[in-house]
Amino acid sequence: MPESLEDFLMTRPPTAERPLLGQTVLVVEDSRFSCEALRMICQRSGARIRRADSLKSAARHLRTYRPGIILIDVGLPDGSGLDLVRDLAASEVRIGVIIAMSGDDTNADPALQSGADAFIAKPITSISAFQQAIIAELPKDARPTALRPVSTDEIVPDRIAYRDDLVLAADLLANLTDAETIAYVTSFLIGLGNSADDPDLANIASKAESASPPGIRNLRAAVDQRLATLVTV
Repeated sequence: MPESLEDFLMTRPPTAERPLLGQTVLVVEDSRFSCEALRMICQRSGARIRRADSLKSAARHLRTYRPGIILIDVGLPDGSGLDLVRDLAASEVRIGVIIAMSGDDTNADPALQSGADAFIAKPITSISAFQQAIIAELPKDARPTALRPVSTDEIVPDRIAYRDDLVLAADLLANLTDAETIAYVTSFLIGLGNSADDPDLANIASKAESASPPGIRNLRAAVDQRLATLVTV
């Protein structure tokens, strides 16, 4: 017998309201804010979700179990998500659905060329659009048979996840030692700014990509200002 409600739901066939029932989704995503949005969407869709925040963490998960669906962010702290896409696509025992994600649309073609079944642009907030993208890649016997109601709901993660991402960025900015770290943290903050509807942060991070001292100082100040605002709210 199933040990919990979640285990019980995993034994049920997909329904129109919960089209991903029975699916386990591994999300390889370093942003807590983006992952919280995906957690809420997967929960509403009936899927069980697991999270890895790096390539190393993803490898540990994949040694333990095999998800039916994997969502992989292209930009990760310890390398490119495209390398993981490529490895999984070439695996003898292939994961059913491999989806690449990025806040940069130019990563779409490289992702598909690396073997991803589909590419989803971030931010991911629409329940209906997410479900449609996943269901299109599922085998027919794993899709709901009833007509699926179209949800107009948009997911907005809480600000705690946003703050967690800012704290991580602040720590990285306080200890910048090499060009690789600068490239990662600026890309991370561009994605966070886009996902959190903060275009000013994304713009400041974009300008800091050149690693010029004024650009880095401005980015540090922008992150600190946002953290201070969140503390006082």
